[in-house]
Amino acid sequence: MILWGEPGCGKTTLARLIAGHCGMEAHFLSAVSSGVPEVRKVIERGKENRKNGVQTLLFLDEIHRFNKAQQDAVLGAVEAGDIVLIGATTENPSFQVIAPLLSRTRVVRLHPLTEKDLMAILVAALENDRILLDSGLRIDATVKTKLVALAQGDARRMLNVLEQAALLVTDGTITDEVIAEALRGVVVYYDRAGDRHYDTISAFIKSMRGSDPDAAVYYLARMLVAGEDPVFIARRMVIFASEDVGNASPQALPIAVAAMTAAQTIGPPEVEIVLAQCATFLASSPKSNASYMALRKAKERADDFSIEIPMHLRNAPTKLMSEMGYSEGYRYPHDFDGHFVAECYLPDKIATEKYYRPSGEGSEKAIAERLARLWPGKFGK
Repeated sequence: MILWGEPGCGKTTLARLIAGHCGMEAHFLSAVSSGVPEVRKVIERGKENRKNGVQTLLFLDEIHRFNKAQQDAVLGAVEAGDIVLIGATTENPSFQVIAPLLSRTRVVRLHPLTEKDLMAILVAALENDRILLDSGLRIDATVKTKLVALAQGDARRMLNVLEQAALLVTDGTITDEVIAEALRGVVVYYDRAGDRHYDTISAFIKSMRGSDPDAAVYYLARMLVAGEDPVFIARRMVIFASEDVGNASPQALPIAVAAMTAAQTIGPPEVEIVLAQCATFLASSPKSNASYMALRKAKERADDFSIEIPMHLRNAPTKLMSEMGYSEGYRYPHDFDGHFVAECYLPDKIATEKYYRPSGEGSEKAIAERLARLWPGKFGK
């Protein structure tokens, strides 16, 4: 099986329980520090054990760190039944584990521990750990609750903070101040190349699209606290400004570009204020994806290069091209009232097709009204 879950949710512990309950000979390896030779030793051991009716468990932590060839080395032994494989990963196995191995395993999704679970673990540590008991450590219920909340579902993180707090305390009492000091040395789990990264930026974008500035700034803060690259966040806001706000609020794009420039030149922590202003502005702006949808629809046609560009729209920089009819019949809009003249700009084959359909949101409402006046047959109701 593949145990997929956040750090500190019990993947290794669960594997140890399974091995003990089933009476297996267990071998625990990490893909970070072990390679194919270590895996092959376990496989050979598994073959010998199998002759004697003993099952062999290979627990491979961080299995996503193994490349395709390394994962292939495990595949044959799994298929033959020489070993029982339990892989552990914090990353989505769909992308990190090879398909043949994935098809031969059961993926079990483990979720972050609940606060009730964490409190039980904390109490057990305080009541059973000999070092903590001998130190006479004291911690009241309020601080316990805070420590549990700060763990963010990660039991290992919670116990590490507790251990650090126990080393820092001078009078035997763990206070809020001691917990805050202990937290400085504990890093928040956030893999810039993993699910945490993509899940958080996805929630950030969807919150802005849903016009919720509170949610947008919350997910922005989560990324910043975890050490996400401010330039990456700013780039995504520039894309969002065109894709989701568009002409409903044309000033959104220059504001987002200004935020990206600030991220490139100022850097944290000051640039965080700029990113927050931009995120809340984009979230609060009227929305339209009309430009984006127009591009998508136009691209469906644009790859057909058999459609000729109308002759009157082509330049005629040479006498020969003029004689061939290039630019003939073109009417210059600035020579007409209102700087507009009704003309056909699309090729004849697709002259009636429509791509841009402006919404009635924000500034795009005025754009829609102007186009309806200019092109009543195309943009009119």
